Amino acid sequence: MSTLRRRFLDQSSSEPSREATPDRGEEVRVVPLSKLKSLTTKKRSKRRNGFIFGLGGLFGVIVMAFFANQQDVLNMDSLMGLNFDSIVDVIPAGILREAKDITQHEREAVSYDSFSVGLHLQSQGIKALHPVIMIPGVISTGLESWGTEVTSRQYFRKRLWGSWSMMRALVLDKASWKRHIMLDKLTGLDPPGIKLRAAQGFDASDFFITGYWIWNKILENLATIGYDPTNAFTAAYDWRLSYANLETRDQYFSRLKAYIETAVHTSNEKVVLVSHSMGSQVLFYFFHWVEAEGHGNGGPNWVDRHVDSWINISGCMLGALKGLPAVLSGEMKDTAQLNAFAVYGLEKFLAKEERAEIFRAMPGISSMLPIGGNAVWGTRTWAPDDLHDQKYSFGTFIKFKECNSTQSPRNLTTEESLEYLLEHSDTWYKDQVKSSYSHGVARTTAEVEANAEDQRKWMNPLETRLPLAPNLKIYCFYGMGKATERSYFYREETDPTSKLNVTIDTGLTNDAVDHGVIMGEGDGTVSLLSTGYMCAKGWHIKRYNPAGVQIKVYEMPHEPDRFSPRGGPNTGDHVDILGRSSLNDLILRVAGGKGDLIDENFVSDIREYAEKVRIFEEDEFTRDRKLTSSSSSSSPSSSSASPAETASPSLDGL
Repeated sequence: MSTLRRRFLDQSSSEPSREATPDRGEEVRVVPLSKLKSLTTKKRSKRRNGFIFGLGGLFGVIVMAFFANQQDVLNMDSLMGLNFDSIVDVIPAGILREAKDITQHEREAVSYDSFSVGLHLQSQGIKALHPVIMIPGVISTGLESWGTEVTSRQYFRKRLWGSWSMMRALVLDKASWKRHIMLDKLTGLDPPGIKLRAAQGFDASDFFITGYWIWNKILENLATIGYDPTNAFTAAYDWRLSYANLETRDQYFSRLKAYIETAVHTSNEKVVLVSHSMGSQVLFYFFHWVEAEGHGNGGPNWVDRHVDSWINISGCMLGALKGLPAVLSGEMKDTAQLNAFAVYGLEKFLAKEERAEIFRAMPGISSMLPIGGNAVWGTRTWAPDDLHDQKYSFGTFIKFKECNSTQSPRNLTTEESLEYLLEHSDTWYKDQVKSSYSHGVARTTAEVEANAEDQRKWMNPLETRLPLAPNLKIYCFYGMGKATERSYFYREETDPTSKLNVTIDTGLTNDAVDHGVIMGEGDGTVSLLSTGYMCAKGWHIKRYNPAGVQIKVYEMPHEPDRFSPRGGPNTGDHVDILGRSSLNDLILRVAGGKGDLIDENFVSDIREYAEKVRIFEEDEFTRDRKLTSSSSSSSPSSSSASPAETASPSLDGL
């Protein structure tokens, strides 16, 4: 039970918050949630509250200094050499003791994910069997500096992404931080004199910053049934790089192949691959790379010989819609829905055109631009996940309230929005995207097989196939039921100093639109169509899965604990799901060789939506084309687009 919940319930006890972990041979029983009320901790003392108040005051001073600098009241250059250790020297010893006590208290507090899932399965006889290799998602891997140039020496082996060092560099030396975090715009590799590399080992992605866990809960439970660094491994990568450059610069896929082969050789068991978010796209690309002649040289049977199961957690197999506005205008729901004061501060510190530039200079981010075009995401009047009573169709991804300017001639589908982005981007960015990725749909088996020779297609499951691995098992575990960005209202950018053409119309709010953002179904980050379509339908189409790989889907509804800042044991949030009790249970069962006993669990309407997606079996597609051709030849206006394709959605009520 969280500290916050205990305070609300006004419970206290002098007893320790949790007992020591039981010995391996000791009988273990899982404590029901209803009985956790008896496990409580001391109330926070007045001194402790005073400590928190003091920290808040210190933070306020820093924020004040920052905004004062924006008005040239204070020269921040004097703070560039600030040593945070010197602050510790002047903080009273009593406050430091309180800080240490709070940290220890929180570590010892009973929580839903402290080894309990692993202990429960251990009591059922489940233990480590298959070696486990984890592939993290976008931004969750820490990046540390290895540069030795004068400008980089102060950051040597410090994380400029995923630590408090990042926060310090961003606030006190923003220009230098940007130079380090952005890749070279022409090569997509390290800028001259800069060298950032992905952190390695479990520490690379267990926590984003101290206290904010990512993979740590899964590691705790894996360890409980017998996993350690000899049979588990985190395959961290630099998520800024395009997938091809992951191999070019870091030999990432060569190293991943070698580790898998070593794990199979030493354990005599195939591996279980566990990927999250963008990591699922990276792994899908790897399956093609490892087979291909001239690349991994593993041949068509390599995956079947080395991989038992692929656990695909919240995989954005068809991209993340929010990635498009991020690179188009440096915006998303999180920025659009800020209050006016927060927007002012953010724009002064890191303006949206700066954010767009940073995102574009990370080619890995653009791998998550939406895949499948109008066939998946809809036309200007229709989308597979439209509801019967909704005001605006999701098919128009970018909508303009005013459609009479040169920058916003009409409403745009997802496919047209991608074209608009590239058309209005610098040449270097357009070339990076077109040379690295493809976002279309292969309609025939011949197309799919031909695409096996094109590296740009390897990340797209609608243009390439699954491995020829009939013994492979794929488990799709993802959350649903949390409002997720689905489409946007934009307007022309009126700021003459901005380099952007358009921006989210944050002033537009009504019963269907919140500050220019229209929400749909998903896990809070990735749309349901992206996490669920390939698993529920796409990989059941023969040309995409010719070997008949078994696919199982287990959806997890978002049922957050109102008193837990991370959602508690039943969250379906895109990131926080990594701490969900049932997800950890499922992962351990697959790793322990009991995945065959898992039953599918559908909660959403993904199967209904999937049937509406305009991607069919090859014979159905051929028959549909013949019918369309016959209908067009008999129509007096066959040369023009149909009204359904050209009409704009109603803007009544705006």
